[in-house]
Amino acid sequence: MSNHPPRVVGVIPARLASSRLPRKVLRTLLGEPLLAWVYRAARACAELDEVVVAADSVEVEQLCERNGWPCVLTSPELPSGTDRLFAVSQIELWSEFDLYVNIQGDEPLLLPEHIAALLAPFEGPAVDVTTLKVRCAAENIANPNAVKVVCASDGRALYFSRAAIPFDRDSTGRAHYWKHLGLYAYRRSALQRFAALAPGELEQVERLEQLRLLENGMALYVAETAHDTVGVDTEEDLARVEKILLHRAQRA
Repeated sequence: MSNHPPRVVGVIPARLASSRLPRKVLRTLLGEPLLAWVYRAARACAELDEVVVAADSVEVEQLCERNGWPCVLTSPELPSGTDRLFAVSQIELWSEFDLYVNIQGDEPLLLPEHIAALLAPFEGPAVDVTTLKVRCAAENIANPNAVKVVCASDGRALYFSRAAIPFDRDSTGRAHYWKHLGLYAYRRSALQRFAALAPGELEQVERLEQLRLLENGMALYVAETAHDTVGVDTEEDLARVEKILLHRAQRA
């Protein structure tokens, strides 16, 4: 096994045909497209050697070209962001990386601390795929747009759901809820295996692509972070993120 530090690429799947908030990657935040905020946030993460946008439309590709952002035009028929990640890994220019990080195109509040936490578990050779969790705020426990995760004692994900899990049957108040943050890192071999799998029943029912891994016995390790994010899925999210970004700018 090579002793060189792993080469890491961040891939931003930028899907124009979003169902809950159409064209959201091109919606503006403080006068700039959402995708611009996500790309800049990713570029600020020192552990990412490169960052590339995986577009699903010529319109997004053209935005990237105008701004000088590396971009790959992928098929709009691909069913998930991870399938788009795999498509990028099959292109010669982007095929030689050790780790591939899936950065959702609607996460403008990404911090370097997120990437550091996401990559740390790869020091263990048995780890092939990682993601993140953060303490779930009380108002998000019943929110289906805030995905919850439960884990084994070693950090492996047991299940993800839009429902409030675990269910506190006896109302003990002792249940701890963790919100899943939609960032993933894959070893190249694990990414290839994922792409060969058909979407499973649980994935299709919950509309959560990470369940494809669990349904097929692939371990997904969940690292903890103290830094929550706001994924932009609704008009309300867009307004909330704009306020946060404005506050950050005023403090800088």
